[in-house]
Amino acid sequence: METKINRWLILIASTAVLLCTGAVYAFSVFAGPLSQLKGWSMEEIMLAFTINAAVGPITMILGGLLTDRGAARWVIAGGGVLFGAGFFLTGLVNSPAMLYLTYGVFAGLGQGFAYSACLSNTIRLYPDKRGLASGLITAGMGGAAIIAAPIANRLIESQDVLAAFRILGIAYIVIVLVASLFIRKAPENYRPAGWQPADQGKNGPQINLNWLDMLKTPTFYLIIVMLGVGAFSGLMIASNASVIGQSMFGLTAAAFYVSLYSLSNCFGRVLWGTVSDKIGRTNTLMIIYGVVALSLFLLTLGQTTVIFTVGIIGLGLCFGGVMGVFPSIVMENYGPINQGVNYGIVFIGYSTAAFFGPRVAAAIAESNQGDYTKAFYTAIFLAVFGLVLNIGYAMLKKAKKPAPVIK
Repeated sequence: METKINRWLILIASTAVLLCTGAVYAFSVFAGPLSQLKGWSMEEIMLAFTINAAVGPITMILGGLLTDRGAARWVIAGGGVLFGAGFFLTGLVNSPAMLYLTYGVFAGLGQGFAYSACLSNTIRLYPDKRGLASGLITAGMGGAAIIAAPIANRLIESQDVLAAFRILGIAYIVIVLVASLFIRKAPENYRPAGWQPADQGKNGPQINLNWLDMLKTPTFYLIIVMLGVGAFSGLMIASNASVIGQSMFGLTAAAFYVSLYSLSNCFGRVLWGTVSDKIGRTNTLMIIYGVVALSLFLLTLGQTTVIFTVGIIGLGLCFGGVMGVFPSIVMENYGPINQGVNYGIVFIGYSTAAFFGPRVAAAIAESNQGDYTKAFYTAIFLAVFGLVLNIGYAMLKKAKKPAPVIK
């Protein structure tokens, strides 16, 4: 049935929320000044970023369940406020443990709620343009640091890093509350005017599996690992871009490169989401994993500004592509009805990468006098592994659509 609803307004409002919660990708701008102010090691501070991303699936799954039941607006508002409060309270920290609680747990849980609800609610409104919609909505997360990095840097220079956390936290709460007023629940089986679904499309007949049935399919295990290895390098760079630029490439305007990486991340979500609508998800992932490996290899070749710039642009584009393509992959395999919970569970792959990526990179650099080269080689191996898994996934999908349920 056709239902009148302004889906573009909902997409814009949801993107505004994720432009706030996506500020976590600018963490490297805060990390150095926080280390200098408090005397904590970079490895101690990076653990906060790791915890932030690692706790995401907890509220992504719960938020997805509530969104699947029609509570998208309340989940988004509540998650955004919790995120902003976590940011504000980080401006009051006096120990690493408190940092882990405020930035790691509070902001991480809030982000999970908001991200899950914004994403699963919005792409239900775009059955005709899943890749594009997924790319646009996740671009809010990827592009947030474009805005947050220079603002945070200015606040840090004019005041201090703790004041920057407090000011941004208040701003995020206000923006989220205003944006949530425009959120509407996606109607069940929504179809845009003039669009009719094909009974048999390139992705096979429409199915709807709950999370228990999803876990019985072999494709689930491929998808969750593919997401994890695809996100590893992106998270490693996102949390360490400023530090890598300064320690390995001698850059002084590191905040600019954080914004450049974020801009690439943002654009990559729209670009690869749109491309995947045209050439298919598996073909798109083949390109993404290949470019990730090449970009990382480039970073190992030298220490010039040009190499660093090209490398982080390539990695940013592909990290964005991973985050923009996988929501559509999950929906196409398991249907739209339980997308919130299903994608929340698959997102555990991302959180696993978030747990290991920044910590592995920081630990390797600390034991190699600030040199991240060995961390780059680790990420190259994982990108190649993802390429192999994607080939297996494509073969499985070609052999049988939809994926067989394991009895």
